[in-house]
Amino acid sequence: MPESNRLIDLVDERIGHFLGARETILLSVAPELAPLPAFSRQLLSGGKRFRALFCYWGHKAVDTGEARGTASLEPVIGTAAALELFHAAALVHDDIIDRSDTRRGAPAAHRRFEALHTENAWEGSAASFGEGAAVLLGDLLLGFSDDLLAEALAEDVAADRAVAVRREFGRMRAEVIAGQYLDILEEHAWRAGREEDLLPRAERVIVYKSARYSVQAPLVLGALLAGAASGQLHALREFGLPLGIAFQLRDDLLGVFGDTEVTGKPSGDDLREGKRTVLVALARAALPPSARRVLDEMLGDADLTDEQIRTLQSTITSSGATAQVERMIARNVARANHALDDAPLAEDAVAQLRELTRSVSDRVA
Repeated sequence: MPESNRLIDLVDERIGHFLGARETILLSVAPELAPLPAFSRQLLSGGKRFRALFCYWGHKAVDTGEARGTASLEPVIGTAAALELFHAAALVHDDIIDRSDTRRGAPAAHRRFEALHTENAWEGSAASFGEGAAVLLGDLLLGFSDDLLAEALAEDVAADRAVAVRREFGRMRAEVIAGQYLDILEEHAWRAGREEDLLPRAERVIVYKSARYSVQAPLVLGALLAGAASGQLHALREFGLPLGIAFQLRDDLLGVFGDTEVTGKPSGDDLREGKRTVLVALARAALPPSARRVLDEMLGDADLTDEQIRTLQSTITSSGATAQVERMIARNVARANHALDDAPLAEDAVAQLRELTRSVSDRVA
């Protein structure tokens, strides 16, 4: 997809320029702040840029006019870059909450700061310093995302469109934080609810922690920048939500069964973190009481051995839950594709969205 590749290059360029300007500000305060921009660049140098791509193709799906030059796309490039900064902030905070050691095959941000403390033989707890510094880095990136969005909306965007974009971005931010809280709550309070509610609660986490902000919100933000009509926004929302659900369901499978060399995270990481995902809810519902008790006792043990991870993987697979999640992914992909049939959207953009659907749902990392 040459056009998508070009978009990614432009977004990367915009992020680099923005971080360069912010680095100047930080270093003017104190040279000791150098790790903040350095770690920001490292974190933002990787990733698949799915959110940026959905923002761009959401815009192109609505912008059916002939004038599609790069100059007219500056606001959407800036908004796409802001989404990537927001995603980076969420990853930093998520890794702290989940006690993850790695991100994209490299140390997580809090581990980088922890190593910095150890290397310099500073006073106090290296782990405490690492977590505290990473919280601030995540906060910084969250603020940066808002700053970059403001810059994008200042680039010849009509006032009504800018207001709509800001409202959607703010809603997305609130929903992600709400979804993250529900995810934490589920790990700690799952026994307090009814057994039959475990699956719908896990599905609720998927929607608000990931599905909306990974696919649906970026699509809508791009479309709003182009002045989308209500029918176009409806079609994009109907496409984006099921695809976002499929995206996260695939992520949940990778969190349990993914290849470390490909995903950049240890295999079975979600099991050690005690994630109460749809996959786990389905497995529990299918297992006999004795096997369910073993699953509950082992899930969330940070010291699980590789052999124990393999045992849990086998238990989940034999329960039929893995196959059920694969079917759920297929159903949601079909729903997403169906939403594009006869949608009032540009044909070339629809073709690219269908291609992205395959990339998102069939990925191995």
